[in-house]
Amino acid sequence: MASTHDIKKQIRERLDAEKGTLYGEGHLRVALLYPSPYRAGMSSLGYQLIYRLINERPGTVAERAFLPDTPGDHRTSRTPLLSYESLSPVGGFDIVAISLSYELEVTGLLECFDLAGIPIYARDRKPHHPLIILGGPLTFSNPLPVGPFCDAIVMGEGEEIIPQLLDLYEGATSRTDFYQRAAAIPGVYVPIVHGERLIPTAAADNAKLPAIGQIRTPNTELANMHLVESERGCHRKCTFCVMRRSTNGGMRLATPDAIIGSIPEDATRVGLVGAAVSDHPKLVEIVGRIVGSGRELGLSSLRADRLTPELMTLLQQGGYRTLTVAADGCSERMRKILQKEIRESHLERAAHYAAEYKMRYLKLYLMIGAPGETREDIEELVAFSKDLSRICNVALGIAPFVAKRNTPLDRQPFAGIKPVEQILDHLQTSLRGHVDVRATSARWAWVEYVMAQGGFDMADAAVEAWRNGGTFAAWKKAIQNHARSEQPDDTALRLGLPTGRFAGEVHPAEFLA
Repeated sequence: MASTHDIKKQIRERLDAEKGTLYGEGHLRVALLYPSPYRAGMSSLGYQLIYRLINERPGTVAERAFLPDTPGDHRTSRTPLLSYESLSPVGGFDIVAISLSYELEVTGLLECFDLAGIPIYARDRKPHHPLIILGGPLTFSNPLPVGPFCDAIVMGEGEEIIPQLLDLYEGATSRTDFYQRAAAIPGVYVPIVHGERLIPTAAADNAKLPAIGQIRTPNTELANMHLVESERGCHRKCTFCVMRRSTNGGMRLATPDAIIGSIPEDATRVGLVGAAVSDHPKLVEIVGRIVGSGRELGLSSLRADRLTPELMTLLQQGGYRTLTVAADGCSERMRKILQKEIRESHLERAAHYAAEYKMRYLKLYLMIGAPGETREDIEELVAFSKDLSRICNVALGIAPFVAKRNTPLDRQPFAGIKPVEQILDHLQTSLRGHVDVRATSARWAWVEYVMAQGGFDMADAAVEAWRNGGTFAAWKKAIQNHARSEQPDDTALRLGLPTGRFAGEVHPAEFLA
């Protein structure tokens, strides 16, 4: 087991490997918490954006904190959760600002609260405890299941809201005063004031764009990569996506000069980040200028219908070795239903590009279990995947469909754990030797679904599940104990559970008919 000395040594070694770390002093101290390990947190452009934004405020310092790689080491050595920049206990900061990406990170959040000595529920905290402010990608969908843990939640984009909340904190006479005044700010959700009612998300002024990474480190998923936002939001209408026509009515573009001008001279790798990077009308120019400067390139997303020989040549020159595109629907019919404007011809052309430009393989992301899916759609996926595998090496990244709030498919049921597992088994068996099939757990997709569709009841379920080890069995029991409905059987229908009991299954999908 690691000691306190070992824990601090690991943090110092990571700091020594970073470029761009910010150190400072201020009368207002903010711990910027990412409730997943360092490797994941430092790959988040939004997290780095807020880190720099807070540190730019006079008299304010932001220090990073992460879910430890091995939380048990902190418990056995009795080491509290520490910030990175000064190795200070997180529980001693004025504010803890949290970036939460998706529902299943909630157990990491609870673990961090516990290690920091911060009561989990906002109602249990005393005046000496830090104020808890939460933001991040989850707020575009449904942060209600973490509402009882937070004093304030920034809905959507936070560049303009965060400074307002910091000003408000310094001027507030009490927590109650802070709550009342914060609730009046558009885009700020205050659970104790608003109750179980979501408010609209906020959008930053276009002048605030693009977001730019602050720190480069080899100890992350995007090793030593300078991250820059090429665009924000998405103008497309995919019915399953929380970024559908998001913020200000669609996609907002950063200029090529702004993107190139953000790149430090010593950066050897550049990552373009956004919900629809390949839809940028100047993408070829941007990529050409990055690659032309001798740098390697990374893109957060590619659309199969936006690939061209010119772009593929540049990607190859920029060090691209895996061509990754999203198919989303498992068949041509399902893609049309989901309003995903990608056709078989686009995916087939992508396979030819992967072969021609010497990519290791073509990786397709897709969903199964979406509303209306049939056995015929799955069989089409099998046949089409085999066809693609004759052109190039193919890998499928498969996730069970999870309905999200603030999308047209909100409230659609989960396809069921056993039906999804049977579909995955069928795909694995049918494609063995032809295609590499990598799938998200059906069980954990169901937990994500329940959380995504839940309210304050799921906060209580999360606490119980975490206290009982965070296993699937613990989650299943906790959901049974806490899922509620205002009308008989409403929760069962909402969560995709059989009427009358919460067993984690739904009626058989058409695939099993």
